Amino acid sequence: MGYIRTGLLLAAMTALFMVVGFAIGGQTGMLIAFAFACVTNLFAYWNADKMVLHMYGARQIERQDAPDFYDLVATLAQRAALPMPKVYVMDNPQPNAFATGRNPEHAAVAATTGILQMLSREELAGVMAHELSHVKHRDSLTMTITACLSGAIGMLANFAQMSLFWGGMQRDRNNPLGGIGVLVAAIVAPLAAMMVQFAISRSREFEADRLGAELCGQPRWLASALVKISNGAAQIPNAEAEANPATAHLFIINPLHGGGIGSLFSTHPSTQDRVDRLLAMQPTGNPTAWREAPAAAAATPGTSRFPRSGTVDDGARPRGPWG
Repeated sequence: MGYIRTGLLLAAMTALFMVVGFAIGGQTGMLIAFAFACVTNLFAYWNADKMVLHMYGARQIERQDAPDFYDLVATLAQRAALPMPKVYVMDNPQPNAFATGRNPEHAAVAATTGILQMLSREELAGVMAHELSHVKHRDSLTMTITACLSGAIGMLANFAQMSLFWGGMQRDRNNPLGGIGVLVAAIVAPLAAMMVQFAISRSREFEADRLGAELCGQPRWLASALVKISNGAAQIPNAEAEANPATAHLFIINPLHGGGIGSLFSTHPSTQDRVDRLLAMQPTGNPTAWREAPAAAAATPGTSRFPRSGTVDDGARPRGPWG
């Protein structure tokens, strides 16, 4: 089913490429756009995960770098019957995380230093279980390719707008839509790509929440983590995500700070809806228990539970089932 969904996604994105190409150069432009889309699709399948990780400056870690975090991921991967994914850390104060990779054998999970500092072991288990659920159901492939192709569509749309200033409106007789068609395509194509991201991410986030809660065994852990991450993300900017908004849907919580139209087309369901669903899975859960949670502040330097030296201070928190 994951491959069918990915195939439909690639077809939809290719169609958007061709629409913009037709608007710019008529049939010739459409054929060029189709060829460009095919190359981009192949490149995205094999390299989109590497591009996203590089974009966020993620560095791969081994067990000796952060044994508690690494072992937690290993335990959850074993429970999910998954190969051990590569583990990355992003030097970013905003609490957030995502998964990427074209299949479970080539998967990676990435967490920011902010989330490693802010969350308890149990809450972090809920987050990583959520991300591994994306891996298990190959959502990470679909979402990573979407990020890559949406960025490419945005670039093509920008080129279409620039073509208006180059006099293409008068010169291009092969384009039956004229300058108005170019302008419409330049506006509509990125919005259509955004709507594809919107539909994919929202539906998969709910499902990954459910499966992640089952995997870690405690829906409340993930619910608590979502509230802390949401509050932290609202207060702490993510410069890389702001510069690359097409990747926002990869994260467990929307990393973007922009309001207005950005909020209207958010790729994530509301945190409250997600928390309500999770707490409904908990026999003693109260759907309103987390509404009044105070905004969580990021931990100060030196208080991280997963410092770069790999040492862990566990004395202040109760341990979960991870050791």
